[in-house]
Amino acid sequence: MQDLLSRLKTLHRPRLLVRTARIGASSYSRERDLRRILGTEKPARPAAALMRLLDLEHEVNQQRLSGDAGYAITRHVEVLIAMLGESAYLSPPNSQDRPDEATAQNTPPVPNENRQRPL
Repeated sequence: MQDLLSRLKTLHRPRLLVRTARIGASSYSRERDLRRILGTEKPARPAAALMRLLDLEHEVNQQRLSGDAGYAITRHVEVLIAMLGESAYLSPPNSQDRPDEATAQNTPPVPNENRQRPL
């Protein structure tokens, strides 16, 4: 499982592709999208699905890099969205990213961005 997440973290794709995939990941539905992308009736387990998605994304990325006329950016984005969605099932929730209630109440106020700053 960690090996899959490490593999995801080492992927380097154009910023616009990644940004678009992150936006689309908020509406990712495993039941709806994974079946369509992988062409299976029943969605696989997250790790198995992610392995297949990584292989599929590699193929699509090779099409992009080679300038293949069959490359479809929409397909690339939907595969990246599915990869982000499936990786969320594998990632353990990180409690350090979420401050507890006492810490959240003791944080200093955020400065007003609209105030003019001295030169």
